[in-house]
Amino acid sequence: MLKSLQQFISETTSGVETMDPVTARRMRAENGGYLIDVREPPETEASAVPGAHNIPRGILEMKITELCPDPDDPIFIHCASGGRARLSAVQLMKMGYRNVVAITGNVDDVCRAFTDD
Repeated sequence: MLKSLQQFISETTSGVETMDPVTARRMRAENGGYLIDVREPPETEASAVPGAHNIPRGILEMKITELCPDPDDPIFIHCASGGRARLSAVQLMKMGYRNVVAITGNVDDVCRAFTDD
């Protein structure tokens, strides 16, 4: 039997640190770091999050080291609803990044939280 996407994400990302958009913004303001949007470019054009670097989920592993060479720098990842962000966080942790957070909630909430960033 195949797992649903939600089952797969839930099982695969059980060890990922998550936080809501407001807490993520506060933590980033206090500690610095990178805000990464793993949505596809057409999605970001429709609703860009201020201060976010767009690296689509499909090429994240190939591009992240150009932006973030230090594995200890904080990385805050968001997407449209949190699923791709959590899957991306797993991959970055497997690559050796040690301070990765997946932002929960939808992109509108993320956009509102980071508007004044």
